[in-house]
Amino acid sequence: MSAAKLLLVEDDPSLSELLEYRFQNEGYDVRSTADGDEALLLAAEETPDLVILDWMIEGTSGIEVCRRLRRDKQTAHVPIIMLTAREDEDDRVRGLDTGADDYLTKPFSPRELLARVSAVMRRIRPALAGETITVGDITLDPVGHRVLRRGQTLKLGPTEYRLLKFFMESPGRVFNRGQLLDGVWGTESDIELRTVDVHIRRLRKAIEIEGAKDPVRTVRSAGYSFEAV
Repeated sequence: MSAAKLLLVEDDPSLSELLEYRFQNEGYDVRSTADGDEALLLAAEETPDLVILDWMIEGTSGIEVCRRLRRDKQTAHVPIIMLTAREDEDDRVRGLDTGADDYLTKPFSPRELLARVSAVMRRIRPALAGETITVGDITLDPVGHRVLRRGQTLKLGPTEYRLLKFFMESPGRVFNRGQLLDGVWGTESDIELRTVDVHIRRLRKAIEIEGAKDPVRTVRSAGYSFEAV
């Protein structure tokens, strides 16, 4: 299996050098920059498997880089771990609302960051390798383009399949309608937000089998998430 591609965006030279060294020793393919604008260019040139992103960096701010990565179809579901010296709860909430998957406040232990990255990579690696993805009692085979639930083959339309795959690559994460629209249909799409609800209903019907719970959870005023049931 090829090395996971990690994009490190950190403007503290000593910390950046330390983290790059530690992650390379763990087998990651690391590209690093101290500049937000360059980070966006690097992500566009080669989609990373994970981004470690400092809030306070040169050029475009970390929070804006996070926002733009989430808007781009190519990077919409790339995990992002934010690093920051900001300890205020409002800042932490703002970072997560912008699309960060995790948040680590400086000073932190490199060992803790390694552990968090490893946990994320264990979750997303099957999707990256083209291997089957299993969440609860549902298994998706991206190579054979098949979906099974408790041994039964499910019939999904193309859009419902893409929606399910998007959900299963990030189980438990809550996506608002805009994020689902960008991730499944793309940022160039002119589909209305309410169309997402239509396809959510179709997906629920397509994966429904007798005696099984609905894995698609509606989060009031927030969006939807996919849970193991």
